[in-house]
Amino acid sequence: MVSFFFLTGFVPLASIIGPGVTVLTSGNIYKATAQFMIDQSIKKKTGKNSLMLVKEEIDKQNQKNKFNDELKQLVEKRIKITRKKLDNQNLQKLIKKRIKITRSIINLNNTTQ
Repeated sequence: MVSFFFLTGFVPLASIIGPGVTVLTSGNIYKATAQFMIDQSIKKKTGKNSLMLVKEEIDKQNQKNKFNDELKQLVEKRIKITRKKLDNQNLQKLIKKRIKITRSIINLNNTTQ
């Protein structure tokens, strides 16, 4: 069997290492066989071994999280800008109101004198 792998150049290293480690660490051949079969079915459906598939999924999640962080920062920046504009508008309204009140007070004082 070993000579078959080396003579044909077919060495599915990742597919054999995982179950091999399982057999050595746990001594459970059934578990190793199941792991090998699952890895083979994943490879058959996706064309990738389980390690590559997991790595790609993690990369996708990291990109998604990066996008979400960038979007969050953009929204927070726009909220700050909008708050500044609203604060300025409210301040201007308050100043105009105070000026109006002050003018009315001055006009009342002028009419009573």
